Amino acid sequence: MTIETCEDRQIIKVSGKDNEAFLNNIATNNVKQDLTYAALLTPQGKYFCDFFLFKRKNDIFIDTYKPFSESLISKLTTYKLRADVNLELIDMPVSRGRGSKVPTSLVDPRHDSLGWRIYGVLGEESKINWKELYVRACIPQSGIELIQNDTYILEARFEELSGVDFKKGCFIGQEVTARMKHKTKLRKGFSTVLVEGAAEIGTPILSNGNECGFLFSQSSGKGIAYLRYDKVSRDMYAGDAIVNLVEKISDFE
Repeated sequence: MTIETCEDRQIIKVSGKDNEAFLNNIATNNVKQDLTYAALLTPQGKYFCDFFLFKRKNDIFIDTYKPFSESLISKLTTYKLRADVNLELIDMPVSRGRGSKVPTSLVDPRHDSLGWRIYGVLGEESKINWKELYVRACIPQSGIELIQNDTYILEARFEELSGVDFKKGCFIGQEVTARMKHKTKLRKGFSTVLVEGAAEIGTPILSNGNECGFLFSQSSGKGIAYLRYDKVSRDMYAGDAIVNLVEKISDFE
């Protein structure tokens, strides 16, 4: 078992008798008994913030990317209106781990390789290369691949990552997201690619001299790329790095 503290996470406590209904009405997923992965979208269907949700007694807690936490709580406050809901930034350690689960740990619902998360427990330095895990499983990260007011969550694989439920009823941005889902096929999106060399995050990818996407996180010869699928080819380039498609997104053994 390996456990480490996530220094870039912030917890928001959501209390009040309307807390669950409030979150269910605006987020892409309903609050569940287990750990829930979800997002808040703009009315135009673009990504605003992603987060995990978990319950303890009558309270619900949001585990989100720390640099986005202030803007998230501000946005939630605008939607609160007269609902009996209180929002509070609190100090609570967030840790992640793999291997044997520990008491009160919650399984990360995005991918089997990502282990579990635990709240209120400090971890230690980890020998796990989490960046490699995220890249191999094509897990877009807040503030890197997931860009506020720009990213569309279906292009960011939220349906595969259990981050959106189209059977739950309404959520903010649902109309645009549902239209994208019912297209015959997405034209653009994130994929794991093979990378020879290295490039800065956000470097344009060229295919036959034409821009076809952007390269983001990279680790151990792989990367996460945002691609226009009808423009890709063999031996694409991101700066001096050579980029190629993989057959499929692989598990991390």
